[in-house]
Amino acid sequence: MKNLFIGVAAGFIVIGLIIVFISYQSNVNSLPIAVSQNQVLQKAMVEQQQLPVAQHTIDYTLLNNQLQMTFNKGKEWIEVPIASEKLFGGEFNGNRLALIEDSYILTKKRVAFLYTDGNNSEGNRIALMYTLDQGKTWKDATVTEQYPAMRFRKVHFLSDAFGYIVVSGGRTMSEELSSIFLTYDGGKSWREINRPDNTRLISDGGFIDKETGFLSFGTINPQEPDFYVTQNAGDSWRKAKIDMPVKYKGIFVTAEIPFQETDHLAVLINQGPNGDYLGGGVKGKFISKDNGLTWGFEKEE
Repeated sequence: MKNLFIGVAAGFIVIGLIIVFISYQSNVNSLPIAVSQNQVLQKAMVEQQQLPVAQHTIDYTLLNNQLQMTFNKGKEWIEVPIASEKLFGGEFNGNRLALIEDSYILTKKRVAFLYTDGNNSEGNRIALMYTLDQGKTWKDATVTEQYPAMRFRKVHFLSDAFGYIVVSGGRTMSEELSSIFLTYDGGKSWREINRPDNTRLISDGGFIDKETGFLSFGTINPQEPDFYVTQNAGDSWRKAKIDMPVKYKGIFVTAEIPFQETDHLAVLINQGPNGDYLGGGVKGKFISKDNGLTWGFEKEE
């Protein structure tokens, strides 16, 4: 009788273990195929803000006010040797969980962050922190030693050697200083070039090759494009002539940076901050066959 009782009890234990095992397997199988136990643990840690989440293979995070980089979609993170507040120095009141648009570069060959070093209203150092070996070593290049509080900022490279930085600062009402810096040695050194005689707020700027660059002005109630071009790396600037159809006058008012199309340049001119033509999102596309000096309308886009 005793042996029978022990046997029945052992049977119930075995059945119980089988039920637990089946339940466990069911829970595991209900997870997405690509999710491992380690990934589940990582997700839990992310939710507790212990680990950042990567959306792209090369990505960054400002979690816990620390700039970090990944080159393998979050499997490993490295700290960038720069205080996060320097990335937002100057005239900036936006979201500090994301870097300022165009103020950084994220590629396999080059990662770079434009920042301001100092908090002096009279002038601060502008610098570029960058790496060419995926974070193994970092370099800190001075762009300029003294510059007013930055508003607009943009950095871009057209090749391994040639790049440009466009900044503006010292805004007073609707006027400010704007400046362009070029590098021919991959960012190690920068030199400032001439700029147009215009103190309006800059809306965009950039180069399409080593000689040809553009600056677009007007961000507060623009009435027409205020667009300048250089064809000699900044030695001189000319105001571009835009043949605006009567239908679009006062509608397409802010030029963006041109781009190359086969045998000509093209530029999109948007409606500015207050445009409401067809919802405000439609732009005018213009083309130039003299490298940016004159522009003719092609189509709405």
